[in-house]
Amino acid sequence: MERPSLLRRLATPRATPYTAAEWTAQPWPARLRMACLAWAMDGYGSPVAIYALYGLKVLFYVGAWVGFVALGESGVGWEGLLSADGFKKAVLWSMLYESLGLGCGSGPLTGRYLPPVAAPLHFLRPGTLRLPPWPNLPVLGGGLRNGVHVGLYLGFIGALLVALLSPVVTPALVAPAVVLLVLVGLSDKTIFLAARSEHYGVLLVCFLFADDWLAGAMAVQLAIWMWAAISKFNRHFPAVICVMLSNSPWFRWRRLRKAMYRDFPEDLRPSGLAGVLAHLGTAVELTFPVLLLLGDGGTLTVIGLVVMVLFHTFITANVPMAVPIEWNVMVVAGALYLFGMHPEVGPQDIQSPILATLLLVCLVVVPLVGNLRPRWVSFLMSMRYYAGNWAWSVWLFRGEAADKLSAIKKASDHPAVQLRHFYPDDTVVTLLSKVPAFRAMHLHGRTLQLLLPRAVDEVEAYDYADGEIIAGVVLGYNFGDGHLHDHRLLARVQAICGFEPGELRHIQVESQPLLDPHLAWEIRDAHDGLMESGRVSVATLSALQPWPTGS
Repeated sequence: MERPSLLRRLATPRATPYTAAEWTAQPWPARLRMACLAWAMDGYGSPVAIYALYGLKVLFYVGAWVGFVALGESGVGWEGLLSADGFKKAVLWSMLYESLGLGCGSGPLTGRYLPPVAAPLHFLRPGTLRLPPWPNLPVLGGGLRNGVHVGLYLGFIGALLVALLSPVVTPALVAPAVVLLVLVGLSDKTIFLAARSEHYGVLLVCFLFADDWLAGAMAVQLAIWMWAAISKFNRHFPAVICVMLSNSPWFRWRRLRKAMYRDFPEDLRPSGLAGVLAHLGTAVELTFPVLLLLGDGGTLTVIGLVVMVLFHTFITANVPMAVPIEWNVMVVAGALYLFGMHPEVGPQDIQSPILATLLLVCLVVVPLVGNLRPRWVSFLMSMRYYAGNWAWSVWLFRGEAADKLSAIKKASDHPAVQLRHFYPDDTVVTLLSKVPAFRAMHLHGRTLQLLLPRAVDEVEAYDYADGEIIAGVVLGYNFGDGHLHDHRLLARVQAICGFEPGELRHIQVESQPLLDPHLAWEIRDAHDGLMESGRVSVATLSALQPWPTGS
């Protein structure tokens, strides 16, 4: 038998311990158990070459920023890169990069294979679905994209480019991008979130205030870390550590992977070691921003920066799903510039009452409301990053009902269709079998065991699709925000596809609110509407395995 070439081996996913025929022949509980055990040992099983592509993408991201800075007055070299314009262009370029779908939520690790980036193709195509936050707004409301909405997106991209190509970044150059970001967000919240507006958008607002932008940018950076740490004050984060390290391209020692779980393969709840790592990570994320806030350029600042770099390096090196790699690079670079080069400045130095009020709303009020009432605010705007406590959904299509999605104008097909351009059917089935395992192994995903029997009579008669996959196809973008594929998207899809009763069932689970030990859930039929709703305690979920055990 001829040995496959090195290139082919590097591009082939790691084999699962089961074949497609073996997996599909099992009832749903057995399927899920098989996939969860496979994830625990091999993660998603992505080919080695995929990680190399992401590395090249980061090099392009950094190299393009260097090129934009070289066009400025400071020119090429460290003087330009470490200048105020160097930082501002890093923010502008990062927002442009994300708005074009090149950063978070891009490529094979997010279910995008051909094309690896679909967002701009979707956002520039009239007739595609969009999600305005207020659908009844004149011109900006509605549900389908037209020339006005495409023009706003193009105008926003153009405004960012104009500022990037300018010798000096001034408030006058930034203002059009801020205005167009608001208009684009009112026409489609998907683009607003894709642009990482909770971070880069607020920084652009700071740039409008020539005397206060530096202090304002520091406030933004500190808020991101603090709220991200606060959001991990729950039982969810240890499961995140398990899932992430099991998927790590470097964390390959099987004995250590098994140590992340209580008793592999019988008990896949997080072990004590996973809990210690989770709590340690939360403590670190709380500590270094305090050191940077209190530091004056001396020992505290140095310690804070070193710990910060190690913290984000650990996250980035493990290539978390949804791949917020470039965002982590920007967070590190921004911190080194803000706190490393300007320790004499702090958020307390903001003089403008207008900027202070805007930052109070964006950095305190919105995240606080989003943590207490997650139903109202995106997890991104709430700065609840990678805590394992996300809103999510499952779409269940009976038989061939998913074929009706072909009536929706879109820029890419279902990942299964995309994958068949590269791999045989057996590989496609086994690779995608890991998708429900990823969901089930997080604490919130264990609600599936309780809700699937309520939603459908026979799970095996339905095609299971995670809401992230559906959003990626019909919206052109997804990044872990369950509000992009909740009942509002279901209604838009139903209006176009016209599913019959029972053809599409939708399970939606909301994030756990801060100080409330419950998750709210709803089950809907695309045709008939709300079927059932309720709440489940996190303590109940903590006692369950990722798969149904029959107990």
